[in-house]
Amino acid sequence: MRVDLRLYAIVDPETSGGHDLAELARDIVAGGATLVQLRDKKSDTRTMVARARAIMAAIGAVPLLVNDRVDVALAAGCAGVHVGQDDMTAEDARRLLGRDAVIGLSIKTVAQAQAALLASIDYVGIGGVFGTTSKSATSKPIGPAGLKAIVEEFHRRKPGLPTCGIAGINERNAAEVIAAGADGISVISALSLAPDPKAEAQRLRSIVDAALAKRGRQ
Repeated sequence: MRVDLRLYAIVDPETSGGHDLAELARDIVAGGATLVQLRDKKSDTRTMVARARAIMAAIGAVPLLVNDRVDVALAAGCAGVHVGQDDMTAEDARRLLGRDAVIGLSIKTVAQAQAALLASIDYVGIGGVFGTTSKSATSKPIGPAGLKAIVEEFHRRKPGLPTCGIAGINERNAAEVIAAGADGISVISALSLAPDPKAEAQRLRSIVDAALAKRGRQ
């Protein structure tokens, strides 16, 4: 399935800025988010399923993905999942969720990009591009140059595969991510911790759209 990564918002109860997650997601989507992910590392399964359903009701037609938890996505009827290198494989997620689900994969290195089995994924999230406080970082940021190298490897293997930069992205550096070749940005803290998440989403979306236009992509 083709997925719109221009403004990929991640909502997480640990980085919510005091907002109810469904209300936060609704406001961010109203500001221009094109995709939403629920990331929840600590809640029990029942809570996560209920939370996913509430978010879906709030955001309407914009797809909701769940980080890691294929069972939650399946139970709640979400659009798909995003998996990391240590989670269930994308291939197994595809078997469980079916051909119409959206499945994304985290990639940190060119070697991982070379090893990824592309038939099972719809997009890749690349990074961390910059430093971030929203999750525990185990490796140095790759920067725009590292992002560019990984994007180029994926485009060599599968031209047109959607890509987004992840980690530490905000108004100041979003355009760099797009200039490096990504199709969009994945954002947590810059949205959820903003005084006005909807307005911040509007600003980030306008930056991304302008950077894509400058690069020759509408």
